Amino acid sequence: MWDFSISRSFGLMARTLPFILFRLAVYLGVALGYVLVAGTGAGIGYGIGSFGDADTRAGAALIGGGIGFALFGAIVYGLREYLLYLVKAGHIAVMVELLAGRPMPEGRSQIGHAQAAVRARFAHASTLFAVDQVVRAVLRAITGLARGILSILPGLDRLAGVVQAFLNVAVGLIDEVILAHAFATSATNPWAAAREALVLYAQNNRNMLKNAAWIAAITYGALAVVFLILLGPALLIAQSLPGQAEAVGVVFALVFAWALKAALFEPFAVACLLQAYFRATAGQPLDPAWEARLDSLSGKFRVLRDRAAAAFAPAASSPGPMAHPTE
Repeated sequence: MWDFSISRSFGLMARTLPFILFRLAVYLGVALGYVLVAGTGAGIGYGIGSFGDADTRAGAALIGGGIGFALFGAIVYGLREYLLYLVKAGHIAVMVELLAGRPMPEGRSQIGHAQAAVRARFAHASTLFAVDQVVRAVLRAITGLARGILSILPGLDRLAGVVQAFLNVAVGLIDEVILAHAFATSATNPWAAAREALVLYAQNNRNMLKNAAWIAAITYGALAVVFLILLGPALLIAQSLPGQAEAVGVVFALVFAWALKAALFEPFAVACLLQAYFRATAGQPLDPAWEARLDSLSGKFRVLRDRAAAAFAPAASSPGPMAHPTE
């Protein structure tokens, strides 16, 4: 049914508890920031609208809260590459080490060890972010093949849109696994490592999408349950703010559900996908036919080739060591 062990994924999360706690602190802090800034904006709006009637005050509070929410969202959006560099990539590096059976330090030193590994592969946050954006574009092109096939079949054009939407969710989980290849192979050229990893993924794309679909269904099903659990407390918090408490409560619940997704559900999903990826690609050579196909399919894939050639580092090592993380 799938090519990963749920119990092993939970085990990886337990063994990387310092990173789990780090992620919880970061993402719950971000969620709290949304609430505080939106609440401040609502209070300012309410004060400005105090010269009008009740409807005017409520409307002004809602507008102020929306502005505060949007402003803080812009700040978080601007920091997204640093969140990837400091939080997500380091956690991936630790998981790869553990899957390979290598000893890891405990406690806070685990985070420092991981961040050193990230710096060794990606010298700057901007480099990691740029590689990740190119990888996402290539993955979208690969998964677009599935919609293309469905769209030409009679009566399945609507189904194609649903499938594409679901595949887009799955791809959001796979890009971090592609980055893991650089850690698994001790690559020194991140562009070449990403290109290798994408070829290996494409060679096994049906199997990987099957696993990603299962993981997406599990994680987002659990996320829906968490959202419903959080909705009650969020509505209570929203009652203390002026304006439309129901709408504000739903937004707060969504924000905290997102924070828990990023802190807990995403590392679980990545732990599952890492197992599936390493199992599928263990010992596989790169297929030149798939490499040529990706070159013709996506201009972003050609960007990886050009950046890899221009990088001041030797090409990434061969994918041979990929067999070890699942042993």
